[in-house]
Amino acid sequence: MDQDAVDAVVERYGRFARDEAPGRSAVYEAWAHRVAEDPTVAAALVPIPETRRQPPLVFAVMRVQGAPMDDVDAWAPWVVAHADEIAAQCRVRSVQTNEPLRCAALLPALARIDGPIALLEVGASAGLCLYPDRYSYRYRRGDELIALDPVDGPSTVELHSDLTGDPVLRMPEIVWRAGIDLNPLDARDADDRAWLEGLVWPGEEGRRERIVAALDIAAVDPPLLVCGDGADALPALAAQAPADATLVVTTPGVLAHVPRARRGAVIDAARTAGRWVTLDAPALHDGWTGTPGVKRGGFALALDGEVLAEVDPLGAWVAWHPGGASSAQ
Repeated sequence: MDQDAVDAVVERYGRFARDEAPGRSAVYEAWAHRVAEDPTVAAALVPIPETRRQPPLVFAVMRVQGAPMDDVDAWAPWVVAHADEIAAQCRVRSVQTNEPLRCAALLPALARIDGPIALLEVGASAGLCLYPDRYSYRYRRGDELIALDPVDGPSTVELHSDLTGDPVLRMPEIVWRAGIDLNPLDARDADDRAWLEGLVWPGEEGRRERIVAALDIAAVDPPLLVCGDGADALPALAAQAPADATLVVTTPGVLAHVPRARRGAVIDAARTAGRWVTLDAPALHDGWTGTPGVKRGGFALALDGEVLAEVDPLGAWVAWHPGGASSAQ
């Protein structure tokens, strides 16, 4: 066994146990500590390709395969016994954080675009962020609660987000929805649904319930999803959008998973196709039209490169920029 590879696993999982899992998932914290402290378990993860060894992916694979959840002493030998199957699944699976709460961060940008809108997402997974008009929103601004519901009434998916600032908030009119992904998932498929649920960390029950409810909405009216590279597949898919609708291309959190050399091509393809809405870390690319001005450690929300707000990466809060345009365009 390559000791350097074992040491790399120990370091990576020790960092996850120390910096990422605490306060979010006691199960994943315990599992990661055990990997970092038990050389036998760490060695069992070495056959997983280094680029597929991130703890959230590996742990989700283990859960879908039936790993013991409640006893880390039973879990450790299970990992060793199933090392080959775990490595095989990690080679073909990927982390596809299809978080509908991101729509709470996207909505202030979408509200500035006159409808009808043809919505196209790069990195769509199962397309759960293609239904901003089908979800209910509850923005908390100080003591004020701002509520928005779909035109046919409150949704089974209710998105809660803290808000500062005064953006226009209105439900978008979506008439067409499509997405691109390297591995599109089908909300109607039991295995795909199980994988998305498995990506929710143990202890995030509210998030799991939100994703399940959003999957039910997508299953009733599935979006058009194509398999492909974002930049290469975008022009042909965009050409299928209704001519009488404004095409809006969204890239919420996906550009971090695109090789740096290809990010500019995705951005160029999005801007060529139509309006472009993104949620990204400020240093991720040079697609901004000005300085992002992010101060809280969040992502920048931008429309056509103009940064409108700083937002939580998953949509839990929105800080609209002072002086940012608040009228629809």
